[in-house]
Amino acid sequence: MNRRLHVVALISLALAACAGAAVSSHPWTSGAAADGWAPAGGSTRQVGLGWPGGARLAQGVRYAGGVQLIAAPISSLHGLSDLKLTGDGDFLAVSDSGDLVRGRLELDAGGKLTGLDDLRVRRLTTADGAPIADKRMGDAEGLALIGDAEVLVSFEREHRLWSYGPLDALHTKPEARPHPTTRFPLNEGMEGLAAAPGGWRVGGERGGVWECSLEGCRTVVEPTAPSDSWRLTGLERDPRGDGWFAVQRSWRPPFDVRARVRRMDADGVLGPVLVELKLPGLADNFEGVAAEARGEGVRLYILSDDNANPAQKTLMLAFDVE
Repeated sequence: MNRRLHVVALISLALAACAGAAVSSHPWTSGAAADGWAPAGGSTRQVGLGWPGGARLAQGVRYAGGVQLIAAPISSLHGLSDLKLTGDGDFLAVSDSGDLVRGRLELDAGGKLTGLDDLRVRRLTTADGAPIADKRMGDAEGLALIGDAEVLVSFEREHRLWSYGPLDALHTKPEARPHPTTRFPLNEGMEGLAAAPGGWRVGGERGGVWECSLEGCRTVVEPTAPSDSWRLTGLERDPRGDGWFAVQRSWRPPFDVRARVRRMDADGVLGPVLVELKLPGLADNFEGVAAEARGEGVRLYILSDDNANPAQKTLMLAFDVE
């Protein structure tokens, strides 16, 4: 990279990190309430899409606000790797250190995302009911809400898919659910997880799509070695019933960091790019996606995983898709 591009990239990263003003704040605490959830602290500030030339939105897609989540180094609000909406103005996220996070979306009068409130955290547990204690067991990457808000979590390193039961009455001892039997790489497993007719859909980071239910899994797309730097990192069912939304990431920091959102049909075929984020605009390690019907279209929320790295950011961005 030449000197001019080097300087532009560094300035854009600094600009994105400094954008916006704080809109909410909570003291960090680890004390859990009777329902098992503890206040998580953190603050948010609004962000734009950064310098012109970074974000590319397809026709019919509009940016609907975004925030950066800021938390203390010891907070559980780092490493958030997937995101879903609970249907009541709240969201649920999962972290790659083994936590569930709940919170409320704050929208302005025009419906734009302006903040996150009432942030709470709850530690995931192992099959014997003990809190997850290490990264090997706690590397949660995918999250889905199926049926009556049953919480499914996919893990990598120790590749598995567990059900924690209904969100409002989580089980202490999760139950195993069918997942693809393919041999996933250690740190490139079931990144995509979403509800599907009769069960759930799984997407592998390095390729492959499966439809699963309590009876087992069938292959929709065979996993093949990627031909480029793009990897699947998130899946969400279209709330209007027309396929899924897929998040992909191309991660070659510090100067080539990209993310994009595309549709996925029933056969696992990806459509045109709806959203692409790259430098010199706002870009980071986007892994989570959630969707809800809104007016005549769909509201998408995408979430970035900061890897608990001070050089990265936890971002939640909203987009309206006609």
